[in-house]
Amino acid sequence: MASHGDGTCPTSQPAALPAGEIKLVTIKTSLGDIVIRVDGALSPIAAGNFVALAECHFYDGIVFHRTPKLQDGTPFVIQGGDPAGDGSGGPGYTIADEPVTATYKRGTVAMARTQAPNSQGSQFFIVLDDKSADPLVSANTYAIFGEVVSGMEVADAIYQASGGQELPTSPIAMISVTVTDAPSASATSAAPTASAATPVDSPAATP
Repeated sequence: MASHGDGTCPTSQPAALPAGEIKLVTIKTSLGDIVIRVDGALSPIAAGNFVALAECHFYDGIVFHRTPKLQDGTPFVIQGGDPAGDGSGGPGYTIADEPVTATYKRGTVAMARTQAPNSQGSQFFIVLDDKSADPLVSANTYAIFGEVVSGMEVADAIYQASGGQELPTSPIAMISVTVTDAPSASATSAAPTASAATPVDSPAATP
């Protein structure tokens, strides 16, 4: 999308992030910062894609356009990364599916997708509650590529700012999204991440 990124963004599936390589991605918002630990061992293709898009500033200015809840009212996920802002957009290409090898739980970060194979692009979501695992596991197709290591209270605040709307009228934007190398002896192995669609009914992204 011409209006997003610095002109160096990928136009097809970028290189995978090798197993053993870990990046820290910081999402700056008006409500605070969210830091995601991206682990190539979880979903190398999805991890490499997310890092490549962050490095070319694709996500800068893009909003968290979806803030759905579970049927019992529990906060489900916050979903963002769509340049169209309505769930229909992507980076202009899609990436290959990968097996889900981690567990969806609060803090998990995963790719959003439609029900079509290989339909992941730039949209991703952050899981807000451990109870979200059930609907995500029932599909088990949303590639987990990282976990939030700092700023889950910011993710919660983004959900609250929606005022209970799944598609908020004044969504919170990612002011900037930046990538750094993880400190060598830092963090424990990456926690499971979650994926980005609506609970059971509505898969989340359109390529």
